[in-house]
Amino acid sequence: MIIGVPREIMHDEARVAASPEAVAKYVADGFTVLFEKGAGEGAFYHDEEYKKAGAELIDGPKEIYDRSDIIIKVKEPLFNEQLGAHEIDMMHKGQYIITFIHPASPVNHDMVRKMAAQGVIGLTLDGVPRISRAQNLDALTSMSTCAGYKGILMAANDLASFMPQMFTAVGKIDPMKVMVIGVGVAGLQALATAKRLGAVLYAADIRPAAAEQATSLGAKLVDTGVAPELAIAEGGYAKHLPEDVLVKERELLKSTIQDMDIVFCSALVPGKIAPVIITEEMVKGMKPGSVIVDISIDQGGNCEITPAGRREVKHGVVLEGIKNIPGMLPKSSTWMFSQNMYNLVKYLVKDGKMNLDMSDEICQKILVTRDGEIVHEGTREAMGMK
Repeated sequence: MIIGVPREIMHDEARVAASPEAVAKYVADGFTVLFEKGAGEGAFYHDEEYKKAGAELIDGPKEIYDRSDIIIKVKEPLFNEQLGAHEIDMMHKGQYIITFIHPASPVNHDMVRKMAAQGVIGLTLDGVPRISRAQNLDALTSMSTCAGYKGILMAANDLASFMPQMFTAVGKIDPMKVMVIGVGVAGLQALATAKRLGAVLYAADIRPAAAEQATSLGAKLVDTGVAPELAIAEGGYAKHLPEDVLVKERELLKSTIQDMDIVFCSALVPGKIAPVIITEEMVKGMKPGSVIVDISIDQGGNCEITPAGRREVKHGVVLEGIKNIPGMLPKSSTWMFSQNMYNLVKYLVKDGKMNLDMSDEICQKILVTRDGEIVHEGTREAMGMK
């Protein structure tokens, strides 16, 4: 089979789907790897390294899309301004694409429909279940680690004040207060990073076990008021909450959120739109100069007014809606992503052919489009298809 690795075209995206080390593994396994020239430069991996690893270097994306059986990418397919064509339009029926599609997010619905119409078989990395046998395939966990770390550094940079407590000749400056909403992999890493920077920590998660983990880092828990039977889905994930329960949760969290200097949002429900926890009215009540970093923006965002893909100041609050925070750590994130991607491809390809066993939970959860149809449950629900 032929694997194609095009250059990422999202603005400021420095990652690439395969490191030279991963390319060497693919080649050793019998794959042909087509690699777009210059695609690794942003992560400080150079063409000579890819050539040495056995990749065939290609001048532009069109030939890669034409010839490949499997396209591997980091971010969802986008419109290529340089070529005047959408990346999906360059693909063909029966071709596979493995990337972060985030298919349930409304901003990606038209792209997913286009993918189905084109006959492309879409496999989304954000669908990989967090089960023990899928740990080394789980790029979402790897990227969440990067996002938690870098997201807090971004927030610290946005602040107009010191993060830690400071004792100066003219008096004491109090430490900043940081709240993490959604204490998963990214949330825990955010808390750990904020702690290293000297902040006072707060945390909220509807899952008691997840919330409890935050206390090991010294965070004060904020009660969400959500009963465990409503909160926990299969596999320990957060469950999609009814609107009336969300309203009560917002009310309980409101006063704490409005007292914070930084709110880091990472509350997600697998395969579904992210729950809105911070309304515009709540933002209006926040302290001037405070910061919201909303890493759940790929699935719609936890803050009602987070600008998708941008940083903006609204109502005196800095809103970080950057969609590729892990891309700001391109070397580390590319290396981690490449290992996850290689492990997933190796898992799916048997005897030189893609083998999507629909009795397998991993295949069920990652499949988005097939045979011209949108089959991903969370996406169909978000689109009102069921």
